[in-house]
Amino acid sequence: MKRAEDLQEILRRIDHKGYPAYKDTAGAYQFDNYVLHIDHVQGDPFASPSKISIHVDGKKAGFPADMIRPKHTRTALADALIRTFGKEVESYSHKAKGSGKSGLMSVSRPGQEILERSACEIAQDSGSLIFRMEVGFPANGRTIQAGELIRMLFQFLPVCVKKSLFYKNTDQEYLRKVKELAQDQHHIREQLKEKIWWHLWRTVRYCRGNPAYRTVR
Repeated sequence: MKRAEDLQEILRRIDHKGYPAYKDTAGAYQFDNYVLHIDHVQGDPFASPSKISIHVDGKKAGFPADMIRPKHTRTALADALIRTFGKEVESYSHKAKGSGKSGLMSVSRPGQEILERSACEIAQDSGSLIFRMEVGFPANGRTIQAGELIRMLFQFLPVCVKKSLFYKNTDQEYLRKVKELAQDQHHIREQLKEKIWWHLWRTVRYCRGNPAYRTVR
């Protein structure tokens, strides 16, 4: 795996070259507490943004097992991380300047529903995180502005990751409430399932014992 310093060297080498040279940055890079994957590089600054993912080891992320093991609390935790990370990223989006989508930093924007989303995946066994987002690689016209991307990946992004994806730095009271709400909702759903099946069983018994509901042969 390449180092974060290798990414900086590549960016300095391709600075002020044509936009396709950004393709050289694709790959995985080890930062201090996470691995940055540049999964897809956009074709030009006006195309759909580049796709990156942040991989955090479960031991370093440090989220409690009771938030990760049950599926309902794991889904709620991932949803909460998307929302908190999104707020952090929004404050940095377009601070790096350029043409087209240059400087864009964006994550999935969930609605009111708490659902499984590919933007944030948490491994049940290890607690490791994969967080996916989009970044507009900066350019002036179609000329690479590598210095602006260095600001985005080495200044802005590490702050967002540090504040949002490590349990010790998060709002733990907020996450506790998220967990408890998920547990309450799960309990209510299970109770509803039991009641539905019980009423269905009573209905079937009633229909079988009532001549009016017997099948005419």
